[in-house]
Amino acid sequence: MGNAEVQSIHVHPVKAFRGVAPREAVVEPWGLAGDRRWTLIDDGGKVVTQREQPRLALAAAEPGPGGGVRLSAPGRAPLTVPVPEPAGTVPVNVFGTKVEAVPAADAAHAWCSAYLEADVRLVHLDDPATRRPVDPEYALPGETVSFADGYPLLVTTTVSLDALNSLIAEGPHAHEGPLPMNRFRPNVVVSGTEAWAEDHWSRISVGEVLFRVAKPSGRCVVTTTDQDTAARGREPLRTLARHRNVGSRLLFGQNLVPLSRGTIRIGDPVRVLD
Repeated sequence: MGNAEVQSIHVHPVKAFRGVAPREAVVEPWGLAGDRRWTLIDDGGKVVTQREQPRLALAAAEPGPGGGVRLSAPGRAPLTVPVPEPAGTVPVNVFGTKVEAVPAADAAHAWCSAYLEADVRLVHLDDPATRRPVDPEYALPGETVSFADGYPLLVTTTVSLDALNSLIAEGPHAHEGPLPMNRFRPNVVVSGTEAWAEDHWSRISVGEVLFRVAKPSGRCVVTTTDQDTAARGREPLRTLARHRNVGSRLLFGQNLVPLSRGTIRIGDPVRVLD
């Protein structure tokens, strides 16, 4: 694969909020350390994402002490939220799967509800090792995941984004492009591959860490949300529907499951094992 390497790493402490881009990250069995261990839920326990609330693109979450988070958003004073005591859990509906999580302090609920002008609560995944199995259709026994959409990590490649942007430029919504990688909210961005090379990966190594490629990532309306303005357009879904439509799923990026632990770093070589 030539000189493929990690170009950037992305951790989103709260699902659907903007995250941070560290130079290195610890890989745990359920994802990058600190990634998507928190999420918002509505009054019925359903996860709230940018699908329903595009303004979450403008809210930021940074890692805080001991696994806590620091929240910030336009018009709101920042709030530091500690990890809640595991006094009791509430059921969370993550796309039809029930997961138990621990509610944050009332101040976090008030802050998030005021920002979104909706009744939401912030919850923490206290035990990612047991709470939520990976989709059994694509999982090996014992594999678990955080509040990510379905799999521990998402990998994308810069060359495939370039190829997608070239296709967008040829289409009826060319004025929306080129799109940045943050539309796809990946954990790991790889440079130095061929376009769409990731379609053919089944096992890779990133530095010292081994990963299984579980399945391609089917994309949703979140990718049409400008992560700097929260405005919605039509791309990339219109172009993916024309060029990357497999079984009615619009594909960009690959879902990864770690096969070992370790630390990944910007500049780490990425090797295709099979």
